[in-house]
Parts: sequence; C-alpha cells; structure tokens
Amino acid sequence: MSQSTPYTCVLETPSVETYQALRVGSGLSSKTEEAAARGLPNTLFAVQILHESRAVGMGRIIGDGGCFFQVVDIAVLKAHQGQGLGKRIMGEIRKYIDAHVPVSGYVSLIADGQAQDLYAQFGFVPTAPKSVGMAYKRPQ
Repeated sequence: MSQSTPYTCVLETPSVETYQALRVGSGLSSKTEEAAARGLPNTLFAVQILHESRAVGMGRIIGDGGCFFQVVDIAVLKAHQGQGLGKRIMGEIRKYIDAHVPVSGYVSLIADGQAQDLYAQFGFVPTAPKSVGMAYKRPQ
C-alpha cells in the first residue's frame, strides 16, 4: 500500500462489537457476543486495518504461545476488498510469526476457497495428503 493510502494498521485486538461486525461484513460466519467476549482476550496477536478511524479489516493468531499457533479471522469488509488489505494483514501476521514463534512451533490455518492463494504468498502450504484439517460438527 502506498503512503497516500487512506488505510492505517494497528496492532491490537478488536472490541467484541468490531469483531462481530468485521466477521459478518466480510462474509465469515457470525459469532455470539458470549463467544467473542470469551475468545478475544486469548488472542496472542491481532492486527486491524482502519479506514478513517473505522476498522475495515482484521486478523488474529491464537494458540498456546509455544507449540501451536493458528491464524484465524482474516477478514476485510466487502467494500474494501481488492485493495491489498488481506496482504497487509498477512504481512503483519508473518512478521509476528517470524519474531515470536519458536522454530518447532506449528502454525496452521484453514483456507476457505481461493484464500489459499493469499496464504501461499506468505509461506503456507497445503498439508494434505499427509494430514487433513478436520472440525467438530455439533449435532443439531
């Protein structure tokens, strides 16, 4: 992003309200206020992209701080997509990984759709067929 860009980057965890709005506004699934309030304080690293003081993008790293780290919540509001903000978010996340994750630390993420192309630019590679990501699905 150029110096004349209207976007700024802050390295802080979003508020519950901002987090919920960014997830839904970017096309990710919604999270309840309770879930967000419990989860956000456990963030190891977070980045937000602001436009005129309003958060329009975010990304987080969660984990145990030593062995396992997961990149989550990469989100950019639909009106701001295509501006290189996902790359900016991932660039900050990669800086954190390089500076703070032990050599034996395992950093993972789940790539939805073509997001894998973005993540590949930052050194992430598919784990299949050696391993396959799985998620617990609660009975309805």
